[in-house]
Amino acid sequence: MRLRLVRLKPPDEGFSVAVEDAAGQWQPLRPALRALAAAERFPTLSTTAHDVIGFLQAGAAARDEAQALLERIAAAGLDLSAIFDPAPRMPFQPLSFRDFMLYEQHFIDAAKGMVQRFMPEKMRFIRLYERIFGKPPKALRPKPIWYEKPIYYMGSHINFFTEGDEIPWPSYTRALDYELELGVIVAQPLRDATPQEAEAAIGGFVVVNDFSARDVQYPEMTSGFGPVKAKNFANAMGAVVVTADEILPRVEALQGEVRVNGQVWGRGSTAGMQHTLGEMVAYASLGESVLPGELMATGTLPGCSGMETNHWLRSGDEITLTIEGVGSLTNGIGQPTARAR
Repeated sequence: MRLRLVRLKPPDEGFSVAVEDAAGQWQPLRPALRALAAAERFPTLSTTAHDVIGFLQAGAAARDEAQALLERIAAAGLDLSAIFDPAPRMPFQPLSFRDFMLYEQHFIDAAKGMVQRFMPEKMRFIRLYERIFGKPPKALRPKPIWYEKPIYYMGSHINFFTEGDEIPWPSYTRALDYELELGVIVAQPLRDATPQEAEAAIGGFVVVNDFSARDVQYPEMTSGFGPVKAKNFANAMGAVVVTADEILPRVEALQGEVRVNGQVWGRGSTAGMQHTLGEMVAYASLGESVLPGELMATGTLPGCSGMETNHWLRSGDEITLTIEGVGSLTNGIGQPTARAR
């Protein structure tokens, strides 16, 4: 089931979860319940129709009631399109953002791209090493712990953007990059969960763009700490959330694509994760509480960042990320901001 958060008209009516019907139209749940005088018949929706995370928490009960409500809307011939603002909105404000790196091929290809962009004199050695040994040098491959545990960094959950927003270009970078990732929305509380419990707590999925300042990232990470200014200035998520029941059965067989100004810059797939999503979410819960509304991402689908393909964003570009079955996310790229003195 596909969900959005919409603002009702007039604005003091607040917000509603909207569900996409079989015809591709968005139906706001709160106004539908009111128009059909159906609140008592749909007790789960009556308490969750204002909040995407609440809807996901309710699981199958909310989905079943929403489907039944869509059928009643169609039977009654209701047209609710005029009572909500169609503009895209952030579907929820993440409580936190953890970004994992589940793809070995992305790690290797991005490391090569980093060398090509910032240390081109070393590429000759890398190519020679690969010809002789049939694999990249050890420095360009993940550390042993990466193969053992789903490693992640904590990003900013504050500086999030959504469909149609302009992405600010921070003053301190000249190498702005994009990263197409699958976003995982936690819908149940966890602590020290098993992978099975963690997978069951996944409520939905969303397209994520993890923007990166690549010329800042390398020195930050070689400092001994993780990325900070290289990452936290901007992330983006799609305006549409797809419930987990539609995606989990095929989560490792989804195709992804990056287009910039209408041209294909990258294609990839969700196949080949080093760790399962259940293992990923379970690791996040190890020794700490994870709450509904926290967002986690898989890391970049191989071939879906500029670092890998030597495509770099410029001011004024329009970038669209798409993941099959999940949706798309389009953003414009802003002008570099002036550095404060």
